[in-house]
Amino acid sequence: MTPTATYRLQLQPDFTFRAAEKVVPYLAALGVSHLHLSPVLEAVPGSTHGYDVVDHSRVRDELGGEDGLRQLARRAREYGLGLVLDIVPNHMAAAPSHNKALWEVLREGADSPYAGWFDIDRSTGDGKMLLPVLPGPLGGELAAMRVEDGVLHHGEQRFPLAPGTEELALPELLNAQHYRLCWWRLARTELNYRRFFTISELIGLRVEDPEVFEATHAKILELVRDGVVEGLRIDHPDGLADPEQYLRRLGEATGGACWTVVEKILTGDEVLPATWPVAGTTGYDALRKIDGLFTDPVGAAALEHRYREVAAPAPDRGGHWEPTVRRAAYKVVVHELAAETEVLVRAAERICAADPALRDHAPWALRTAIRELLVRVPVYRPYVTATGPGGPLTEASAATIPAQAVREAKAAFVVEQEAAAVDVVRDLALGRLGTGPDHVTFCARFAQTASALRAKSVEDTAFYRFVPLISANEVGGDPGTPAVSPAEFHAYCGRLARDWPATGTVLTTHDTKRSADVRAGIAVLSQCPKWWDDLLEQVSGVPAPDPQVAWQAWQTAVGFTPAGDSVDVDASLAGAPDGSRMGPALLKSVRESGLRTSWTEGDPGYEQAVTDFVDAGPAGAARRTVAHFTRALSPYVRAGALGAALVQLTMPGVPDLYQGTEREYFALVDPDNRARFRPGPPDEKTVVTTAALKVRRERPDAFGESGTYTPLEASGPAAAHCLAFSRSGEVVTAVTRLPLRLAETGGWTGTELVLPAGRWVDLLSPEREFEGGPDHPVPLAELLAERPVALLAVAAS
Repeated sequence: MTPTATYRLQLQPDFTFRAAEKVVPYLAALGVSHLHLSPVLEAVPGSTHGYDVVDHSRVRDELGGEDGLRQLARRAREYGLGLVLDIVPNHMAAAPSHNKALWEVLREGADSPYAGWFDIDRSTGDGKMLLPVLPGPLGGELAAMRVEDGVLHHGEQRFPLAPGTEELALPELLNAQHYRLCWWRLARTELNYRRFFTISELIGLRVEDPEVFEATHAKILELVRDGVVEGLRIDHPDGLADPEQYLRRLGEATGGACWTVVEKILTGDEVLPATWPVAGTTGYDALRKIDGLFTDPVGAAALEHRYREVAAPAPDRGGHWEPTVRRAAYKVVVHELAAETEVLVRAAERICAADPALRDHAPWALRTAIRELLVRVPVYRPYVTATGPGGPLTEASAATIPAQAVREAKAAFVVEQEAAAVDVVRDLALGRLGTGPDHVTFCARFAQTASALRAKSVEDTAFYRFVPLISANEVGGDPGTPAVSPAEFHAYCGRLARDWPATGTVLTTHDTKRSADVRAGIAVLSQCPKWWDDLLEQVSGVPAPDPQVAWQAWQTAVGFTPAGDSVDVDASLAGAPDGSRMGPALLKSVRESGLRTSWTEGDPGYEQAVTDFVDAGPAGAARRTVAHFTRALSPYVRAGALGAALVQLTMPGVPDLYQGTEREYFALVDPDNRARFRPGPPDEKTVVTTAALKVRRERPDAFGESGTYTPLEASGPAAAHCLAFSRSGEVVTAVTRLPLRLAETGGWTGTELVLPAGRWVDLLSPEREFEGGPDHPVPLAELLAERPVALLAVAAS
């Protein structure tokens, strides 16, 4: 069945199935229809997230095992709730001592029955699988290695030995294995297995192979058939060789009885491929549209201008968002993804060597063409079928490598004939040139690499380099165009209601860099850029390592500091002082940006300066200053936070609530994205959330796949500050946009909203009723007198 609303729980050894059972009554009373569980299959011991699966045949023992999961499902059913599972088809943990399939591949090499599970390129060097797991160069680690009970040990790591090699001397023993142990730094250039993004500890799975699919999905499909699971969230489908083929196979295996959404990041006006047999996305596209509604385009432009004047790193001082993305993409493709690029180069070389018409394309030209095209793919990946017989080029796939990208890539060459390598690479990437194994491999790996490049260069680099308004720097977001007009939002919702009515929508997830309430506190700065300048002046006495860090830190402090005039402005999530949480978040920012330090080439002195600055300023002496500032902004932040929550809960799609976000929730990606769930006291946001979930549950037809979405336009001088819509003529949502600007221009005076005909009850204050119809326009000053949002339902006749 299609959920009416889901609630995400982050399972971990400290929050098990038994713990989840205890909150079932609370979640049922809240009004959701399904629990959305993080991955439940066996993972690396102690994992706090579960995306590092090691055994697909078992439900994780640390969470309570399969009996615990089935008991949770029974408990949920007692309260009318179902389960949605997050599954991870793209990768598993590259931890030999825990991953049986990988252990066997390392022990037996290409002859292992599990050899087809992983994308291992054995066409280079000695054909061995590289294992970049040693803390230093091999020569310096030999003394730490020993063989015991037929197993090679290095510290706590264990590795299998090829049969008959146990008694060899260590150097000879190492050379006799089907794998090559090496320094972790070699992964950047030498790695020969597909991984998740740039994380060598997560090895890619070949679920395009029917046998691998069956082996890795049998337990999940059993749980679906047994009615334990009613929905699936598919993690990172862009990493798969052929996402559509996978989704079709999954749909056939579940009998189409499972509500299924994909973690697909859409860029700009990109839409989900209509041929994918899913209900929609997990909702990052909705997040961007909702956040954009509460961002002022004029103020955002002013912030960007000021940022470039005083805080932007030198390369970005005169530039904008897209040049920042391009520079980041070059950095990632040349450095972090050098090994992935070389896999493509080798495949292209083999193809060209076998075809007389292509033989004269030199390796350097193919490498250059691959890099130049990869950095210009404007979305996460081209959608072409890597396993088909070349197939006709679809309009969608052509759009992902546009003609402009081809022309720009050719500009990197001096000789026109050498630039023809770009055409070859484009045609290989789009499946135009042949059907041989190398052609299929190139097509799939180009798309997979494009996805990794986009994620690393945009989400994990450019988002931390271009920071005029960091509330816009969210997965699926567009920091270059952060604002969304009501007309654009209405058009988007109209498309969802027509094409993807059961898609997912989100505001906060385990991956969002800042929770929705933190983003709401930052987004309000777009309505008052002059106030922001004044705040920076007030805190300028706190020396920062550089202006870029200061800009990010003070915006983080604004979003992360509850309003008040007390020095004690600790956030409530874990009872820890916010310095202990802001500090790691800022360190993550400077490492991800790679401008002054990084995860692999750290600058301890600079990082200590960042930590000292946070402790001395945003989390220290200046907290009172920031608290006074946020208190002045409080009513406007409240309007944005409540407005975003209500819009998400009532727009087309299935809303997903991240644990704890039914109330005010302040969180940053590190370290808060692994926090265990703790129900807290209700607040105003809880009232709005509960009312919206209740009306969704009571009127499923109004919000379901046959429901309609109708924009409602206010009239009067402040009409642009109201966003309103009707769901199937039965429920009306009205929220306040840009309330600070509204207050500066006189409020709601003279502005009205015509409700659909009928008598309407305010679900947030049931004693209030309104008459609808064109003869009874409702003054917005009256409709929104008690709250900056209104949720109305037509009264029963």
